[in-house]
Amino acid sequence: PSPPVPSAPLQDIRNTVGNIPMEWYQDFPHIGYNLEGKKIYKPIRNKDELDMFLEKMENPDYWRTVQDKMTGADIKLTDEQVDLVNRLQKGQFGDVHFNPYEPAVDFFTHEVMIHPVTNRPADKRSFIPSLIEKEKVSKLVHAIKMGWIKPRKPKDDTPTYYDLWAHEDPNSILGRHKMHVPAPKMKLPGHEESYNPPPEYLLSEEEKLAWEQQEPAERKLNFVPQQYRCLRAVPAYSRFIHERFERCLDLYLCPRQRKMRVNVDPEDLIPKLPKPRDLQPFPTTQALVYRGHTSLVRCISVSPSGQWLVSGSDDCTVRFWEVSTARCMKTLPVGGVVKSIAWNPNPTVCLVAVCVEQSVLLVNPCLGDKLLYGATDQLLESYVAPEEERVQPVQWVTATMEEHSKGVRLVVQHSKAVKQVTWHGKGDYFASVVSDNSNMQVLIHQTSKRWTQNPFRKSKGLVQCVLFHPLRPYFFVATQRYVRLYNLLKQELTKKLMTNCKWVSSMAIHPGGDNIICGSYDSKLAWFDLDLSTRPYQLLRHHKKALRSVAFHKHYPLFASGSDDGTVIVCHGMVYNDLLQNPLLVPVKVLKGHALTLDLGVLDVLFHPTQPWVFSSGADGTIRLYT
Repeated sequence: PSPPVPSAPLQDIRNTVGNIPMEWYQDFPHIGYNLEGKKIYKPIRNKDELDMFLEKMENPDYWRTVQDKMTGADIKLTDEQVDLVNRLQKGQFGDVHFNPYEPAVDFFTHEVMIHPVTNRPADKRSFIPSLIEKEKVSKLVHAIKMGWIKPRKPKDDTPTYYDLWAHEDPNSILGRHKMHVPAPKMKLPGHEESYNPPPEYLLSEEEKLAWEQQEPAERKLNFVPQQYRCLRAVPAYSRFIHERFERCLDLYLCPRQRKMRVNVDPEDLIPKLPKPRDLQPFPTTQALVYRGHTSLVRCISVSPSGQWLVSGSDDCTVRFWEVSTARCMKTLPVGGVVKSIAWNPNPTVCLVAVCVEQSVLLVNPCLGDKLLYGATDQLLESYVAPEEERVQPVQWVTATMEEHSKGVRLVVQHSKAVKQVTWHGKGDYFASVVSDNSNMQVLIHQTSKRWTQNPFRKSKGLVQCVLFHPLRPYFFVATQRYVRLYNLLKQELTKKLMTNCKWVSSMAIHPGGDNIICGSYDSKLAWFDLDLSTRPYQLLRHHKKALRSVAFHKHYPLFASGSDDGTVIVCHGMVYNDLLQNPLLVPVKVLKGHALTLDLGVLDVLFHPTQPWVFSSGADGTIRLYT
């Protein structure tokens, strides 16, 4: 016979770590050592639930694959091994060829033989009492006598259950019984339940018909009273089991519990606020009424000195007033409805921005100090146009001679109607909001260079109003539901405030710059603390109708809101330097005076720059000063 062909040597990866918990190797890349002392590495990656599931679905041999804990490898069982497992599970012998039912070989036969199997003589110790045992017994007897070993106690035959409440004080009020409410007793039977009731309790034919037509829940009696000759003639009650069953349901399904009522003093629920008279000064009485406009006054603005007031109205005029006397100094016809007006906050410049239809007019009112408004004109005339024409989203047009004589200096022509204008605190830049829903809604203009830029690439919704931050290079943009805060230097969105209102109408920023208020058409005023959260710190619902305008005072801790209900509500809003202390908001005064016209009330509110006075303009064509 030819010699056997040597097969390839099988790789012997027997693990030599011995019988230890394999968890010890959990954090290592290997799982033990083979016979040569080299590390046995785990499979590349452990299978997660998804791999296991996919393998279970796709691998036909999944049911006969097991993991070897010693090597971490998957081993497919052979048919013999599967058979062996099956046999062991059934309780059979592991070896296939083992026959448990082979005929037994009798070693000692039932026939008595002459010769014994062994013929050894018996030991002597098999018939002599054992000395070792005697010694042991004597030791045990001595230990029992001395009391070292206790004989076994007889078993106690008393049952293991006992009365749970045997040792309870019957007079103590237990937790179980505190809440126990005894079941209500059943109503005792009256005359109508008698077998021989008085005649007035028996039902007539009409009453019987009515009783049958009623719903069971509406019936006064749940049976018909009947009369019998004697007690022997009374039949069995047909509804007896039914009524017992209903009574049982009532007893166990109706929860009976004592409701513990909390006695709360309603006064304790109202927050403790300081009294308004401790928070003075704030405006309380109407001092002056500025009359002259013939239609609703949409917007007002006051000069930085606090001496002059400007107002724009739907009668297509802008009027300049002296604050202290309510005298109209000038009237400027502008040929369109004035949507917004803003006096330049820089005290060294005398300029007013006016929104009329599709343009912003920059007007020099020529009021007050002659040097001041003369310097403003010189500043505007000193502009030198750049050599090459720059493409801008708007057109800057110098006023004609006729417009110049009225006070208009520059006209910034937009492509759509302008609805708001607001100045930066330094007085060179101003922003305008256009009624459009493209990315051209907000434009920022520089007066000294007559240069306009569009800061936003894409529209984030319908812009309602915009504001410059008083101290830092931030820009607030209010859309219908959100207020976005942009960093103008980094050109990025810094914060997005959720107003929790349906439609924002106006906003104002605290002179400190860390708090803003938003008024909305669903008659809410939201106060935001920018350091605290992107949601309102407080929502004030003091007005009955839509809020049109909100304003902060520059120096006093006051803010005001004007609404379509014809009132101005002045609130004390103290912001503390201590960052841990939340702002204190207290409504202090409701100012009335404006008459409702066309369902509109107060359209704009504004504080005096230095005094604790508030101006309000209304749909009744008047401006009122409260001091």
